[in-house]
Amino acid sequence: MAEPLTVGLVGAGNIAGVHAAAWKALGARVLVHSLHGAPELAREYGFEVAASLDDVLAGASLVDIVTPSPTHKEVALQAIKAGRDVICEKPLTLTAADSVELSETASAAGVRIYPAHVVRFFPAYVAAHDAVLAGRIGRVAVARFFRVASTPAVADWYRDVARSGGVIMDLMVHDLDQARWFCGDVRTVYAVQNPPTVDGVSPVNVAAHVTLTHTGGAISHLRATWGATGTRFRSGFSVAGERGVLEFSSGTRTGIEEELQSESAGDLLVPATTLYESPYLTQLREFTLALDGGPEPRVTAADGVAAVLLAEAARESMETGRPVEMVEMVEMVEMAELGARS
Repeated sequence: MAEPLTVGLVGAGNIAGVHAAAWKALGARVLVHSLHGAPELAREYGFEVAASLDDVLAGASLVDIVTPSPTHKEVALQAIKAGRDVICEKPLTLTAADSVELSETASAAGVRIYPAHVVRFFPAYVAAHDAVLAGRIGRVAVARFFRVASTPAVADWYRDVARSGGVIMDLMVHDLDQARWFCGDVRTVYAVQNPPTVDGVSPVNVAAHVTLTHTGGAISHLRATWGATGTRFRSGFSVAGERGVLEFSSGTRTGIEEELQSESAGDLLVPATTLYESPYLTQLREFTLALDGGPEPRVTAADGVAAVLLAEAARESMETGRPVEMVEMVEMVEMAELGARS
């Protein structure tokens, strides 16, 4: 019997839980290392605790990075230099230059690095993307994407834009990736934010709006909001073409709801939908199959580079008040793609 895949899970914050559940479902052996929370996470999922990153690299063949954004590059470089494949939560790094560096370093070391842009694995987005590719709505003219979440900026590192990238790099980066996935490469980026960032400190509650003009002629409008603490997470899109419109909002219930009588006191049960498996599980399965010789996954290091580059351009546009021409985008993405293929 083949030995189970051994994964080094680096980080034990909120997003680590969904990665942990997916690895458990895939039957992986998991070594958890984090400055905080590793014993609790390991105990919950039946994993092992690694005392140091060196212990992770010594025992794992694949490293899954779920640490805060400013640490991604350092941890990934250590894993790559140890000859380990890497999966890294978004954003891949905080600058496109650093993301290209990771891609090129991985290629030179003969390993792969994949950014965890999990929205590409959510069924509604997959269905709409497939419909666009099949030409069901004709050529895309206008696409709109939105994403709203309870503010994480009560934590100091999120408010430090140099460390988090602010609401665009942290939250909108998903939809920047989606806009490019649906509509192709980008020619110009224009962005505004309210309230503005002052002296590198993000407001706690903030909304950013970004307009992308794509090389194929489509225009994308994106909105990302860090709302008041307790704001219910919502996301969605509207993609309009010559022959139709595709729309989705997570605020619209499309699954099965049950109201079950219970002898216990309290509200009636309204379970989460069970119509499809966790997109995080789908994502990690696709990555591991690719690393085991299967087809390339639907998201690669080049896509991670492109999303970070668009987020950088949006921040530059906010600071200058002018659109940013993406003259270097194709070149940087091609560099990452060549690195991934070599």
